[in-house]
Amino acid sequence: MLRVWDKIQPDVPQPGALAKVNLDEIVSSIFAMGPFYYYLINFSDMSVSDISSGFETLHGIPADKVDQINDILSLIHPDDMEFVAKAEERVHAYIARQGIEKVLRYKASYNFRFRTADGGYRLFNHQSLVLSLDDSKKIVRSINIHTDISHITSQNNFKWSAIGLAGEPSYLNMDVWEPGHDDLVTKRFSKRELEVLRLIAQGLSTKQIAESLCISVDTVKVHRKHILGKSGCANMAELAARSISEGWI
Repeated sequence: MLRVWDKIQPDVPQPGALAKVNLDEIVSSIFAMGPFYYYLINFSDMSVSDISSGFETLHGIPADKVDQINDILSLIHPDDMEFVAKAEERVHAYIARQGIEKVLRYKASYNFRFRTADGGYRLFNHQSLVLSLDDSKKIVRSINIHTDISHITSQNNFKWSAIGLAGEPSYLNMDVWEPGHDDLVTKRFSKRELEVLRLIAQGLSTKQIAESLCISVDTVKVHRKHILGKSGCANMAELAARSISEGWI
């Protein structure tokens, strides 16, 4: 992982004056269906900070014993390390194509296995969001959110997603190993489709979604049809489960 980040950012970013991060506001926007925790990464020295209490609960390691990103990377299942490194490459390659000015507008998501407090491994969803850049547009800080999703699924589909924020479109369920097979046009989800998807995952009916978004029932039905087609899900139950387990919302 460190080699991947070194390749992406060969120059050490200069921290400069870091803006205060409102963690409560950021975390409240995360739809996490399961035990989770978060932490910040400072890319100038690869240190971690602001680790939430869920870390010790899930991994059995006191947060004050963790101060470098390597301490967390060492908990990833050895067989998943190559996938995680490749997923990070895909994420940053995608962002580079969009333009570095949009790096703050995308949340990356994919799954891998973490060692837990009982000594075994469980499947976690990883979400990351860049928080700040330096004057030369190098990444300075990011927030990572890890959610235990083993109660939803134990199978990793080895896909990654880029969830757009601030009105940007989202691209879901993209292949890590064979990116040439992905069509960004067919995997593009609009802001409205993501709003509908979030409400589906919350268990709302078509009528309730229409009322919540102030649109017609027929419009909701069209959105549901398009979402199913783009996601590759067979039905709404699978869609709701995958939208949570793969961090689409």
